[in-house]
Order: sequence, then C-alpha cells, then structure tokens
Amino acid sequence: MLNANITSSIRNRQDFLSFLEKFIKDYKSAEDWENNNLESFLEGMLSWVEDADGYYENINETEVLSNPSWRLFADILIASTMYE
Repeated sequence: MLNANITSSIRNRQDFLSFLEKFIKDYKSAEDWENNNLESFLEGMLSWVEDADGYYENINETEVLSNPSWRLFADILIASTMYE
C-alpha cells in the first residue's frame, strides 16, 4: 500500500500523474486495501473528505484545504483506500 507521505511531494500536475501511475499499480495488487470495491472506496472518500479538517490540523497543514491542489486530490485517493 502506498504511504500517505508520498503526497507531500506533489506540487504540480506531472507529479500527480506520476502518483496516479503508482496508485494504479498499487490497486492492481490491492490485497491490503480495506476499501477494494467502488462502493466502499467512494464511501471512504465521502467520510474522509467530511473529516479532512481534523487530519490536516493533526499534521499542522491546514492550508491544504483552503488552497485545493493536486496534492489534495492525491490525499483523498489514498485515504479512500482505507477510511471508513
């Protein structure tokens, strides 16, 4: 499973595209994804986005939500693989 720290280096669209390539490879071997079907993945996404304020407060990066970026998209995708 991809580590959530991988997203901190995403600064632009090309970085995000590179992340997506890794994300797809991870999915293909996703035995450890908790949300490994579309329904649970989307439910995890919904729940995480609702709770994202707390996540970014805990890591002292509250500006991520106020300035949506390619990194935020990547964070959402990673969290959706496991968040309930």
